[in-house]
Order: sequence, then structure tokens, then C-alpha cells
Amino acid sequence: MLIENALSDAVRFFHMNALSSAVGLKVDLDMTLLVVASGLYRLLAERMRGYGDAQARQIFRDIVAMPATITLTEKEVEVSFHRRSHLPIILASGMMDRLVAVPWWNGHKLRLTTYNGPADPSTA
Repeated sequence: MLIENALSDAVRFFHMNALSSAVGLKVDLDMTLLVVASGLYRLLAERMRGYGDAQARQIFRDIVAMPATITLTEKEVEVSFHRRSHLPIILASGMMDRLVAVPWWNGHKLRLTTYNGPADPSTA
């Protein structure tokens, strides 16, 4: 029953019909994408204090849908998070303490930082 409830919640949050409606095996593709996305959200939630039992929509709302500035250089992609109430949870997760190599980015690395620009990012 717990697995069915988790899949039901994920189906409501990760609605994929628009992406795969032309694919003949739509149900199989949708379910595969749903399980992969749900697993990635669970991995993210495990690193965030207080989100171990959170549903995907809460993780998205509080952590993923956070404003950020993205800077591309020859060697790395830097994501600078703007100030927000859930930023301390991301800081405490340890995800911002290291450079991450992304294999499919041709050697580019991912760096997560805090935004150090003007107080209003729309003026940048």
C-alpha cells in the first residue's frame, strides 16, 4: 500500500503525458520516467534535513524551484542561489562544499554557491 501511495503521488506531481503522447509505449515510458524522477527526488530529500519523508511536490516547492543565477565558463557551470528561507537547509546538506564533475558535460564541473550580486537580482 505504501508503494501504491508513493506512485499515486508521483503520478499526480510528475505528469508526463505532454512529453510522450506520441510514443506508442506511452504508459511504460511515463512510468519509467516517473520512477526515475521520484528516485532522484528521494536522493535529494535524504541530504536535506527535515525532508526525509517529504513528498515530491514539497521538495520541488521548497528546494528545487529556487531562484538562481547560472554562470557558464569554459571549465564550469556555476549555480548561485539567491537568498531564500530554505537556503540554510541546502547549505547544511554539504552539497555546496564541493565541485561536481558531470560526465555528459564534456569535462565541465558544477559549482553551487550563494548569490553575491546586487540585493535585487533583476537589476543585474
